[in-house]
Amino acid sequence: MISRFQIAYKNLLRKKMRTLLTLVGIMLSSWVLVSLLGFNRGYENALNRDIDNMGYQLMVMAKGCPYEAATMMLQGGTGLRYIARSMVDSIVDKPEVDRVTPILMQAFFDPNKGDGGGIAGYYGVDPATFPAMKPFLRFRQGGWFRDAQAAEAVMGYEAAELEQREVGDMILVPEKNVQLKVVGILERSGTQDDGTIFCPLKTLQGIAATDKITTIGIKVKKGADSAKLENALYQLPDVQVVSFTQVKQTIMKLIATARVMVLSIAIIALLIAMVGVVNTVLMSVLERMQEIGIMKTMGAMPGDIFRLVWTETLILCTCGGIAGIGLAFAFARLSDLLVRRVLPYAPGGNLVAIDMRLALLTMAVIVGVGLMSGIYPAWRAGRVRPLESIRREG
Repeated sequence: MISRFQIAYKNLLRKKMRTLLTLVGIMLSSWVLVSLLGFNRGYENALNRDIDNMGYQLMVMAKGCPYEAATMMLQGGTGLRYIARSMVDSIVDKPEVDRVTPILMQAFFDPNKGDGGGIAGYYGVDPATFPAMKPFLRFRQGGWFRDAQAAEAVMGYEAAELEQREVGDMILVPEKNVQLKVVGILERSGTQDDGTIFCPLKTLQGIAATDKITTIGIKVKKGADSAKLENALYQLPDVQVVSFTQVKQTIMKLIATARVMVLSIAIIALLIAMVGVVNTVLMSVLERMQEIGIMKTMGAMPGDIFRLVWTETLILCTCGGIAGIGLAFAFARLSDLLVRRVLPYAPGGNLVAIDMRLALLTMAVIVGVGLMSGIYPAWRAGRVRPLESIRREG
């Protein structure tokens, strides 16, 4: 006995091109929808991970725009002002402070980096405090520096891959003609640390000819009042305090504006696809009026006709949704690269995080909206009067 699904499938194949175009519309709308939902989840997770991997919750730096400064720090950028090294002593004894670490950021133009040259980012860090701030960093080769004044470097995974360096190799600091020995290469972390070159703070201060620093990272004690600590730090002269919780909220607000626009586009694409579903199924019903009338004269009830036509809608939406979700999985990496090109700040890791739970949610939305779209054509088919339809077609 031929099932309702087989009949519905054969009905859709009668107009192959029309059915194909409808499937393409559903496929594209589901692709956009699942990619957008994946971006919403992936970006926030990546941003949280980048902030957590900073190893500290607060930063102290010279006065300026705090959010711009924090974003530049997350990106490994430059252009920050300097503060005195002695500022660390004014912070470390505060009761809410667990640990502090001084950092000097420097960037040098490297003519051999990329096409036309690029910027090489160096972090001068204190060997006594910085590794304890980031215990999650793991080494692929070697380890941290021997002492606080060693002419040595630890390279992030991507920095080492780009320059093809191994432990024991020498690297030349661009513009300064100073050589550093590579003593460690980090494993891939999926953060900005992957592209960074670390060296002892005093060593980088000597190379940059400065006794100052750019940033003080502060780890707050568990359960301590970070707001109280922030207020106390604001009393220090000529410094700006950056809370990464606030930075996260600000960045997410900026991204939310773009996300609303893209979500609107996705909804419009979904509505257009559903109009295509209505058109395809309704045209199929109108072309088969006589056939439906004959089925009714043979005993088919209106509910049977309704379910048959609704099944055609279900097949269209299911096939189109599966194809679109499959494309989203296949091109997730490409979507990630495109997003990174247009965002002012892109954290490390995957920005488009698509999993089966998200895919099933998207599938449920596509099928649910599609079935709602198919109610009218199915209802129209169920109301066909057998004799009138046969006589009209005849």
